[in-house]
Order: sequence, then structure tokens, then C-alpha cells
Amino acid sequence: MVKRILIGITGGILLLVGYLLVLYTHDVDLGERTVTVIVNEGDSFARIAARLIDEQVVRSRLMLVLPARLRDLDKTLTPGRYDFAGKNSCRSVLRRLAEADYLRVRITLPEGLPIWRIAGILQSRLDLDSARIVSYNSDSAFLKPLGIPTLEGYLFPETYTFKWGISDTVVIATMVDMFHTKTGELLSGLSDRQRLSREEIITLASIVEAEAYLSHEKPLVASVYLNRLRENWRLDADPTVIYGLGGLNRPLMRGDLRQPTPYNTYRMRGLPPTPINSPGLDAIRAVLEPADTDYFFFVADGSGGHYFSRTNDEHNRARSLIRRGLRP
Repeated sequence: MVKRILIGITGGILLLVGYLLVLYTHDVDLGERTVTVIVNEGDSFARIAARLIDEQVVRSRLMLVLPARLRDLDKTLTPGRYDFAGKNSCRSVLRRLAEADYLRVRITLPEGLPIWRIAGILQSRLDLDSARIVSYNSDSAFLKPLGIPTLEGYLFPETYTFKWGISDTVVIATMVDMFHTKTGELLSGLSDRQRLSREEIITLASIVEAEAYLSHEKPLVASVYLNRLRENWRLDADPTVIYGLGGLNRPLMRGDLRQPTPYNTYRMRGLPPTPINSPGLDAIRAVLEPADTDYFFFVADGSGGHYFSRTNDEHNRARSLIRRGLRP
């Protein structure tokens, strides 16, 4: 009799264990849905479990909460955004939470983007406030610890991976740190030969970046502007005018060249007050190591490159030929 009772109890335990195991490993298919669960600092596991149950990511609250308590996962949740799609089980969900498999966002910032476009990308990909990011550009108290005069020019173009939910200040600090890392050696040996400060180099590099699409032309474009600076000529750089007007979604017009902004290098001599975008290493190197030329002019040749001239007469002839579809 006792033996039968023991066998019955054992069988019942096995059945219960089997049932719990099924609940633990059973997949729930979300179909086309994606469920986003945000874990904030200090959130209780009970709240997260309730959210997962309410959204039908899994079906068994017991097999979420019990294993989590046994593994102390209910005390060690990592904040972040967790997206669930497809098939999920209590086991797979707990594994993702234990491994802090939260959403990470990969962002590539190409060379030559002005700050408002970078801020727009960060807003769309990381849900950050673009206006707030742009406001830091002139916040001296914010900029001083970063060792830069403006954000413009110093948010280094690179591919970054950020945790969703990261603060804008950490994102900015990461990009500025990348600038210091990538340019530190290049800019550490500045000499009287350059006659430009670090800030002036980055400003000029941003103009070169905006003008030259082809890497091999960047040293030539840099030589033109350096020659003009040396002779105290106006730079006559279209991209600076466009920047001073807040960016344009149309071609530059003759009237735009008369607009009195600090960035209108058709009216003002010397460099504009700040960079006009964040230049890459090729543009910065081009300013530090320009081609040795006596060029003072260049014009787009219609194929992505430029034709370079020494005199205004040469320049006007080249422009005339290019307008007629001919090569200078």
C-alpha cells in the first residue's frame, strides 16, 4: 500500500515537473507583431513580467517569476529596450533578460554632415531631442569639459553602436572622444608652418569636405583656399553661404551671395566663425598636407570633379566651356 502511494506521489511529481517544463519551454508566436518592453532603472521584475503577460509574449507568469527568483534575475535586471518578435518562450525571454540582450542601435554618420542633420539622425534612431542637441552647440559650459569650442565640426563621422535609451550627453561625449582619438596624432604636431590653429584647421577642413567629393581632389581644394588665405582673398566658398542661410533645398542663387551672414565668404575675408560640418580624416589631412599649387580657383566639371585654374581669366574660360558641355 505504501509502495503504491509512493509511486503515485512520484508519478504526480513527475507529471507536475513535466507540465511546468512544458510551460517553461512552450513557444508563443507573436506573428507580425513586435512587442517593446522598456526596463527602467529600479523596475521590479513583477512589473516587467506583467507587461510580458499582458502583451502575450509568454503565457505563464509562474514560469517567468519562479525561475527568475531562483536565479536572482529579479534583482539584477539591466535597463534597456527589449524588442520581442516571432516565437518566444519563458526560457528564451529569461535568457535575453539575463544576458542583457537589449536593443543596440548601429548608426553611421558620413563625413560632411552639419550638426542639425546629425541631430536629426540621432532623434530618428535613438529618440533623442534634436533641438536640445543643437542647443549644446553654443553652450560654453557644456563644451568646455569636452575640450572643443563648438559641437559643429567635432562630432566625428564614424559608425557607432549605442544602447537605446542612452542620454544625449553620453552620445555627444562618445563622438567627441572619437574625434580626439582619431585626430590626436594628426593635430599634435602643429607647427608655425601651418599657421593655423586646430580650430582653424577643422573649419577649413569642413569647407574642403563640403566642396570635394573625390578624395584625391581634397589636397588640391585645400591648396586653393590656403593660397587665398595667404593672399588675404575672400574664400568665395558656396557651402559656407548655404550653411549661413541654415541650409538650402534649392540651388544657390546670386541673391544669396549678398546675404550678410558671418558665414558668407563672398562678403567676409578669412575663415567663417565655426566649421560648417564634421569633416573626415581625408579632409583634415588635406589641410595639413595640401598639394603644392598656385591655384586660386576651381569649378565643378559636371562629373563629380573640378577644374583648377591659376587666374581669373583661366577660371572664366573654364566655366564657359563647362557650361557648353566642353572640357577646358
